[in-house]
Amino acid sequence: MSDKVTEVEQHGIAPIPVAEQTSRPRDLFRLAFGGANTFATIILGTLPIAYGLSFWAALAATVVGVVLGALVLSPMALFGPLTRTNNAVSSGAHFGVVGRCVGSFLSLLTAITFFAISVWVSGDAVAGAAQRLFGIDGGPVLRAVAYGVIAIAVLVVCIYGYRFMLLVNRVAVTLGTLIMLVGIFAYGGSFDPSFTGSGNFALGTFWPTWILAVLTVMANPISFGAFLGDWSRYIPATHSRRSMLAAPFLAQLATLLPFGFGIATATLVADPADYVTGLTAISPLWYAIPLIVVALIGGLSTGTTALYGTGLDFSSIFPRLSRVRATLLIGTLSVLFIFVGNFVLDMVSSINAFATLIVLCTSPWMVIMMIGYVQRRGYYDPADLQVFNEGRTGGRYWFHRGVNWRAMAAWIPATALGLLCANTPMITGPLAGIAGGVDISLVVTLCTAAIAYPVLVKVFPEPREVFGPASATAVETVTAEA
Repeated sequence: MSDKVTEVEQHGIAPIPVAEQTSRPRDLFRLAFGGANTFATIILGTLPIAYGLSFWAALAATVVGVVLGALVLSPMALFGPLTRTNNAVSSGAHFGVVGRCVGSFLSLLTAITFFAISVWVSGDAVAGAAQRLFGIDGGPVLRAVAYGVIAIAVLVVCIYGYRFMLLVNRVAVTLGTLIMLVGIFAYGGSFDPSFTGSGNFALGTFWPTWILAVLTVMANPISFGAFLGDWSRYIPATHSRRSMLAAPFLAQLATLLPFGFGIATATLVADPADYVTGLTAISPLWYAIPLIVVALIGGLSTGTTALYGTGLDFSSIFPRLSRVRATLLIGTLSVLFIFVGNFVLDMVSSINAFATLIVLCTSPWMVIMMIGYVQRRGYYDPADLQVFNEGRTGGRYWFHRGVNWRAMAAWIPATALGLLCANTPMITGPLAGIAGGVDISLVVTLCTAAIAYPVLVKVFPEPREVFGPASATAVETVTAEA
């Protein structure tokens, strides 16, 4: 693999040749953990403290959010080895080859959010380190330059592609883990687990704020749902489903390390809303430089895992854009979001809003795909999934003008109801008070999708041809689209 690292990847969203499916589930673990074992996850870990929670309440919310998110995420690793393409294109088997653009939209939403977080955090770490080590207060100018340099570095890695990204994540997993563990010695003497929080709860009272923290944490594992296929498509379908499910699940459990680092250190800084600057200020001088290394390498890791898949996917929706050009376009849009979010808006509130959108829009999409996978016994036709990308029509996943209205009729109400019930500082729906201020948006959106899609498939059977040679599981079929 070493001689391919510096070669620009040529594969787009066309099926990966079977001969080139040389990765293993442990590579999927490295990418999923490496993409989350970063300062972006640390920042998400600080938010429950910024919401006003105590250390133990924040830790409990984080554990619940990680485990629930990992359970929802894990099945999304099953599609890539079978379809040999990314999850957005794979979703065409359930949403239709045109309707799969929903997955592309979700990839874009996630990519902009996490690319922005990674560049923002890394840039602030550089600015904070310059002030701490050299007494230089560059202000907005230094931060802006740092954002630009780091964004370019992320784009370079994404342009080279999968092999280079895998190398970066291998480094990020090892180095990031070691430096965070060393943080026990750097901050252990100051940390107080009895930290009671500010008491100024983000949503006024404890339980609504605690649920908000759970949803914020869940955004991290769920954000990988649209991207797991980018990496799992390089894994042969001969590997067991158990190993494919275990890799992303264990990777998310491992993120309790950066989450815990964020929670613990957020109790030490003066203003959790300005966490990076505050952390560099209180860090022992011997630990400041390793901290910057974590921020920079972690920024590369998170930024590349988020941006790579979206550039890959948008090159198929807009044929004039190659994977490289699509990556540059999405990267430019993300950089604009960073500057607006940091210099014009409140970055923490902006991240919270996007995290809410990711959870409520992506989780029902994932549920519909999982139900479809079970109903079809894991059967997919890689060639027919490429119909729209190749400018053709027809095929077993064409449904009605390229859209499976059953899946869309489940996803749209599920997402809409979730947003109507949302209760966050930036997104408050008209039904936010339906449960006494507790945010039940995730429960509503998951249940709606899990009930609506099977019911619609039962009442309006899908075409027999989408199920392949095996019979459908517990559903009726018709010979042609109604």
